Amino acid sequence: MQALIPYPNFSPELFSIEIGGFAFALRWYALAYIAGLIIGWQLIVRALKRPSLWQNDQPPMTPRQVEDLLTWIILGVIVGGRLGFVLLYKPLYYMAHPAEILMVWHGGMAFHGGFAGVVVAAWLFAARNNIPKWPLADALALAAPTGLLLGRIANFINAELWGRPTDVPWAMIFPTDPLGLPRHPSQLYEAALEGLILGALILWMVWGRKCLRTPGIVTGTFVAGYGLSRFIVEYFRESDPQFYESNPYGYALWVGDYGLSMGQLLSLPMLLIGLFIAAYARRKHSIRP
Repeated sequence: MQALIPYPNFSPELFSIEIGGFAFALRWYALAYIAGLIIGWQLIVRALKRPSLWQNDQPPMTPRQVEDLLTWIILGVIVGGRLGFVLLYKPLYYMAHPAEILMVWHGGMAFHGGFAGVVVAAWLFAARNNIPKWPLADALALAAPTGLLLGRIANFINAELWGRPTDVPWAMIFPTDPLGLPRHPSQLYEAALEGLILGALILWMVWGRKCLRTPGIVTGTFVAGYGLSRFIVEYFRESDPQFYESNPYGYALWVGDYGLSMGQLLSLPMLLIGLFIAAYARRKHSIRP
């Protein structure tokens, strides 16, 4: 008999109350978004209060401006994440059911879309407030891994986005799996790679190596690091069901005898672009201790 780790049956709701016949609930996923934004905000503020971390000892903005930026980032995450899911993962469904595009409470957010939304929002905010764009991007890259870590843990608690069937001894059977198969807890793999490891690397770069003095290198590291992490995890994560029709692994593209998932197709450009940004930043500037 295969060894399994029992899945801890969390409730997706932290708590719920009923007022006037309406039920209001705080879900772990919502709490992860809120906590990720608050912790990320505080990390940026802390870095801004250390002028020696930045190029020419000049932080790119004030702590008060970070509060205004937070609103733009929230809008970028929600709008970009939702549109990314609609356009990249279920375009035909939402073309037939356009009214459901706005129903974000039913689930359906794409990281790559949310990332694009944040890029657009931050770019507009920087232009409007005359803030240098690469230092601003570096500040956001410092904040992002915490949100990824908490978001993936919330995915695990919600028993969603689970992995492919496996016989590894740490496999789990998720209550939302209609087949009841032992699967990789791929949400935890993502939390470790995208959140803990990538986050620790960026914290070391910022406070240990003072890499914010080289605008763009922290951004490039985050983009490449996320792209690589997601590309690896996709080998263990169950692909989206809309890609199952013609192949058992849900690959969106075949290259010879090898397949690539939609997540890998979107992450590979991130890896290459991130490496290019980091290399360009390193050539253009010199890291000073």
